[in-house]
Amino acid sequence: MDNNINIEALLDKVSGHVKELARTETVLGEEFKIGEFTCRPVIKVGTGFGSGLGSGEEPKSKNKGSGGGAGAGIGIVPLGFLVAKGDEISFIPVDKKTALSTLFEKVPDLVEKMADMKAGEKGKEAKKEKEEKK
Repeated sequence: MDNNINIEALLDKVSGHVKELARTETVLGEEFKIGEFTCRPVIKVGTGFGSGLGSGEEPKSKNKGSGGGAGAGIGIVPLGFLVAKGDEISFIPVDKKTALSTLFEKVPDLVEKMADMKAGEKGKEAKKEKEEKK
């Protein structure tokens, strides 16, 4: 087995798939119309790529082996929309947080603080009852 030929073929195949998936049209999606507005989605594309090839021999049995692998990943995050109306073009981001979404993110912290306060009150009441019994 010629490792150089196999790894090159493997890398070419995987990188070809990554290039196909992350082409320019993916970053700026297909435009669509809503009434007088022409919209085009804008996204961020991140790619990752890795490969490896190895061979070896087990000393006691003289068995030889080889193997290889490659992988790639793509992450896509929506950023917003380019919106055009006549000669005006604007960008509308999708990451603006609403007050409601911010509130929902803080709920776990609020519940924890309320539980701590309640536990503190119970501790004070128990201490007060002990002092009154004396």
